Amino acid sequence: MSQHLHIVFGGELVTPSENVFKDPENIHIVGIFVDRDTAYDAWKNEAQRTVDNAHMRYFLGDLQQLIDAATNEPEAQD
Repeated sequence: MSQHLHIVFGGELVTPSENVFKDPENIHIVGIFVDRDTAYDAWKNEAQRTVDNAHMRYFLGDLQQLIDAATNEPEAQD
């Protein structure tokens, strides 16, 4: 049985109109989840918890797509 992984992460943005983190070293990794429903619940919880701060933004990403893309592409040669 294959897993389909999802990641939930977020942090403070430079401006609410762009997805650029103010301090990338302090990105909050909520977790990695094996199903989308659980990941969505975690994302929603964090988004609601920080709703009063317009600069805070949380994202739900399809980690499996990133893994698949990385394993299908040849490594860069220096």
